[in-house]
Amino acid sequence: MKIFQVGGSVRDEILGVEANDKDWVVVGSSPEKMIAKGFKPIGKDFPVFLHPNSNEEYALARTERKSGKGYKGFTFYYDETVTLEEDLKRRDFTINSIAKDENGSLLDPHGGLEDLKNRIFRQTSESFSEDPLRSIRYAKFKTYPHLADFALDKITEESIKNIGKSNELNHLSADRIWMELRTALSSPKSANFFSSLVSLGLTDPWFSKISSFDIDESNSPQLKWIELELQNNFSLHKSLELPKEFIDLTNLSFQLAAVDIEENQENLIDKLEKINFHRNQKEVEEITKLKFFENKRDYLIKLKDNILSKDFSILGEAPKEDMMKMKKDLYIELSLIHISEPTRRRGISYAVFCLK
Repeated sequence: MKIFQVGGSVRDEILGVEANDKDWVVVGSSPEKMIAKGFKPIGKDFPVFLHPNSNEEYALARTERKSGKGYKGFTFYYDETVTLEEDLKRRDFTINSIAKDENGSLLDPHGGLEDLKNRIFRQTSESFSEDPLRSIRYAKFKTYPHLADFALDKITEESIKNIGKSNELNHLSADRIWMELRTALSSPKSANFFSSLVSLGLTDPWFSKISSFDIDESNSPQLKWIELELQNNFSLHKSLELPKEFIDLTNLSFQLAAVDIEENQENLIDKLEKINFHRNQKEVEEITKLKFFENKRDYLIKLKDNILSKDFSILGEAPKEDMMKMKKDLYIELSLIHISEPTRRRGISYAVFCLK
């Protein structure tokens, strides 16, 4: 049995970048032998094991054959005869198809070291296009600062575009797309993910509504997502399965964006109820810092401060039938009590309101 470090961790070490996780391939072994050595099996589709001490993942060397749709549509073959070279050949890019043995020697049967030197993304074999997820992963790799300026090999570019022209992307799962997107949003070069999808024809079906991705890269992943939703008419989340925190922020930003400075009191009160400044104070402050809210930021913050300054605890003592009227009266008192002649600034009418 021989063990090799493989994949992105080897690539990053060569580039002088600290690797977060390490992947290992085991050649000349079997599930029974791995279990006998204390490894814990976790793989559903093929044998992957957790090391008894480090808890890192160790996979048996394997080959694969396309047998269905999507990135799970493969039949895997593994036994003690599968070689390291055969395992590496099934990987996506040559720069991810380099292995390192226990002595630190590099094994590079597919020219990954040369492509690293020349800063090129090149498919390891013609089977690249069989796995549609690889096209999305390429877009994610372009958000890694140390890979962002790598060029795309022409043949590989055509393979990725062919994936976009097929219906294979439709067979990816929403949660798997989100995993790649979440990583991209955590990068300081998130916009590269979307520009790659657009330029390579990979927007359908998961990002078919995207038309703008002017992102402030200094923001958190959550606020970057809100920027995207604001720029694309809140249409992006409809295709994806987002975590609750992202859904909640999307809904809150939608309510904030819907507030009209010159709105009548009844409509304004209904929207303030949905925003709930008391519960969402921190989130409102963060969202309104976004460029989208530049022209009515002061107005929204003033509304927030007015509402938070009032003690709403008196509602707890009110009869149930009177509570809603009292709450509306409080909102009226604290919001647009008096509208003076609007003043113009940056082409937007600002309502002047006062505190009681």
